[in-house]
Amino acid sequence: MQLDISKDSIHVYEALASDTRIQILNLLSQSSMNIKELAHALHMSSAIITRHINQLEHAKLIRTEKIPGKSGIQKISKLVVDKIEITFPTTIYPNFKMRSLELPVGHYTDYNVTPTCGLASSKDFIGHVDEPKYFMDARRMEAQIIWFTQGYLEYKVPNPLQKEEQIELLEISFEIASEFPYSNNVWPSDISFYLNGHTLGTWTCPGNFSDIRGKYTPSWWEDSNSQYGLFKTIRISKHGTHFDGEILSELTLDDLDITEELLTFRIAVEKDAKNIGGTTIFGKGFGNHQKDMEFKFYYSEKC
Repeated sequence: MQLDISKDSIHVYEALASDTRIQILNLLSQSSMNIKELAHALHMSSAIITRHINQLEHAKLIRTEKIPGKSGIQKISKLVVDKIEITFPTTIYPNFKMRSLELPVGHYTDYNVTPTCGLASSKDFIGHVDEPKYFMDARRMEAQIIWFTQGYLEYKVPNPLQKEEQIELLEISFEIASEFPYSNNVWPSDISFYLNGHTLGTWTCPGNFSDIRGKYTPSWWEDSNSQYGLFKTIRISKHGTHFDGEILSELTLDDLDITEELLTFRIAVEKDAKNIGGTTIFGKGFGNHQKDMEFKFYYSEKC
């Protein structure tokens, strides 16, 4: 589950702001339970537990289902979220000017992928899944979600800076997950990133997520398929390359040629990776963020 600092996420924070509800979540992380079992475990009345369960359901942290029991139909609650990521407002760099551009996920210029793999627009699949040849289908430019198990996608990124402008920071952001047939919340994958032929670093993605539907995932896309990814940001500065604030590599802007008119950005799952768990890249119309891959160029005027 992904949250932000807005009123849309307040109901989740409120649901977590209770010792009792935290205890309920811990119990449900071990096994599914009914109201009576929870009340007994916490030494509380069923009425009080029911109110807490309703609030956790409203926050979409748990789900309650009706199943046959020894004495009739009973309601069983189970945990449906195992990870929460909070995105804070983007850091502003007031001393620098900034130009940005978004690149649709289907606008790659080179690829080499292995199944499971596929592409889809917000309306339907593009070609047949698990057939790499459809990555050259004319409709690939319409792709809003792309997935593959091993290989790479490569993008050409127009450089918006002029000769008299000095790059100070390059920020690359995207929504991404690993790849598993249908989905698997725990499925690590080592995903590598490259810029202009230089290795920015490798990050291990924890899984391919379908615990809840993606905020923008179209209705025709099945619940059991990958629903959303994690929103990640690579920042390359004169001090190194960081991934969500954590050091990814020692590579700096000085090591890269950012003066070229086109930059080459590659996302890959290498054949010699420890965890070959694939990758899924989300664009507009899928996942939890209504945006494509974004490149922000922070710059200053040359003296």
